[in-house]
Amino acid sequence: MTVIDVFNKSQGLEKTEEIYASVEARLRGSTKTSCPVEFASAFLKLAGAQSCGKCTPCRIGLHQIENLLDNILDGYGFEEDLDLIVELAEGVYNSADCAIGFEAAAVALRSVKGFRDDFVYHIRHNDCSSDEFAAIPCTSGCPANVDVPGYMALVIAGRYNDAISLIRKDNPLTIACGLICEHPCEPYCRRTLMDDPINIRGIKRFASEKADANVLPPKAEATGKRIAVIGGGPAGLTCAYYLALMGHSPVVFEQRQHLGGMLRYGIPAYRLPREILQDEIDFLLTAGIEARTNTSVGKDISIQQLRDDFDAMYIAIGAHSENSIGLEGEDAKGVYSAVELLRMIGDDEQVDFSGKNVKIVGGGNVAMDVARTALRLGAKSSSIVYRRRVLDMTALPAEIEMARADGCELLELLAPVAIQTDNGQVCGLTVQPQMVGEIESGRPRPVSLDVEPYTLDCDVLILAVGQAIDSSDFAEYGMPVERGQIVANRDLSIDGFKGVFSGGDCVTSPSSAIMAVAAGKAAARNIDTYLGYDHVISVDIDIPVAVPGGKAYCARSNMVESIPQDLVGDFSQTEQCLNDEEALQEAKRCLRCDHFGLGALQGGRVDKW
Repeated sequence: MTVIDVFNKSQGLEKTEEIYASVEARLRGSTKTSCPVEFASAFLKLAGAQSCGKCTPCRIGLHQIENLLDNILDGYGFEEDLDLIVELAEGVYNSADCAIGFEAAAVALRSVKGFRDDFVYHIRHNDCSSDEFAAIPCTSGCPANVDVPGYMALVIAGRYNDAISLIRKDNPLTIACGLICEHPCEPYCRRTLMDDPINIRGIKRFASEKADANVLPPKAEATGKRIAVIGGGPAGLTCAYYLALMGHSPVVFEQRQHLGGMLRYGIPAYRLPREILQDEIDFLLTAGIEARTNTSVGKDISIQQLRDDFDAMYIAIGAHSENSIGLEGEDAKGVYSAVELLRMIGDDEQVDFSGKNVKIVGGGNVAMDVARTALRLGAKSSSIVYRRRVLDMTALPAEIEMARADGCELLELLAPVAIQTDNGQVCGLTVQPQMVGEIESGRPRPVSLDVEPYTLDCDVLILAVGQAIDSSDFAEYGMPVERGQIVANRDLSIDGFKGVFSGGDCVTSPSSAIMAVAAGKAAARNIDTYLGYDHVISVDIDIPVAVPGGKAYCARSNMVESIPQDLVGDFSQTEQCLNDEEALQEAKRCLRCDHFGLGALQGGRVDKW
């Protein structure tokens, strides 16, 4: 009789798994400016190494594609080779036995079709077509291009005021972003190749709490130029701040009671305390920004009047309207949009959900915010209803985790089909169970199950299904608008409207705070150029010299959340800052790519813009 051997990993298999983990980490830590031709070639080599050799398309076809790519990289390729690569890849895709072959062929097809111009440039010039390179990966990954290694070094040196000044050179909302930034820089951290990315946001917050002074950089001589900034959110405030430093006179027009935009009206106080946000805004205003709140452009003052009275205009109205789910009963009592609810709270209106069962429709960060907020408003229960899986939610994993920690229930694969009402008051949400279907745009499409829908009881229904842009006044004025979004050029100017620029959520559709900051920064630079100037934003700060080290493996220090025992009425800050020891250890994990890499060469660190 055959003896069945209980499988134990051999030493060789364990080492192979370690190598696989290193390859995975290297892919995760790849920069967004990698050459697509080299990347496709490297991927095909990896796929070829995985091939079992059983089927000819995979065993032979992938290597033929790989050889053609190598010829292009070595300067021996021809443009007709691209058509041959496509033909070979389609053949492998259609005939390979397993995913090793057909998925590798799919990558080759996407690479050639998606980056054909890059391939052609390689063939003609034996070089990459793009002059972009990620000299400092984290800085390149930050939309505002904040000097991350620089402020890491300053934190290690205990120079917290300098760290904040360095960050503020590129991002004036330093303290706010230390609390709520989605940190798109972290996936590009080269530390990922070793263990975990550095807690960049955590160090930013630590520096902001340790700093004991806000210092404005020197301002340029007054130019006498006035710029109307429409919208007092992160995009508008950023633009106004840098314009003020350049010597111009920006005036911010904000239709709400308070400045801050979605930082105030879209993020609960337990994540971004109102007083902390207001203190930072007040500091930015000292640069020379005039703010006019409770002023709606298009109603209280006309667009034409602003164009007549100002030398330039920046439209940063954000996305403060709500989307509809298109169900009868959305106007019933007890039905709120997430935008509406958070706006009421932002204006300090009293909202009471005491003893109520609350259901929230949506799966993004805003859905998590309003679900957690509902519990703090006294709700007996707070349940998030989502038509896809929790795995497919667009909310950050940390936000989902904290919603669960607060006691929110997550109901997945349930599509709303009807809102039930009783005498004009919402009393239930009827849902149709779903299952996962084919993958579209990176996520599986929900498909209705062949079962009867059922109704979830609720006293309050909150719709968190995205934000809309109210650009009707600008469309009526004649500005180009598509599906609510203002159409702007790459330099944020608007065709046919001299001196008018636009950026932030109203151009890109709802995004993150750091993307809005980046738009405001770009707008300030381009408006300054339009006005005939070439002002420079810089800070006079010496960055500590980098020293060799950092090769020891060390896990990442994360910030922890402190959940109050009684959530009702408690909007105190929940996330705890790193302590001194944690922050120092975390900052020392930085590999200083600004020195030990391309960052040390010309075009690496950008000390002014």
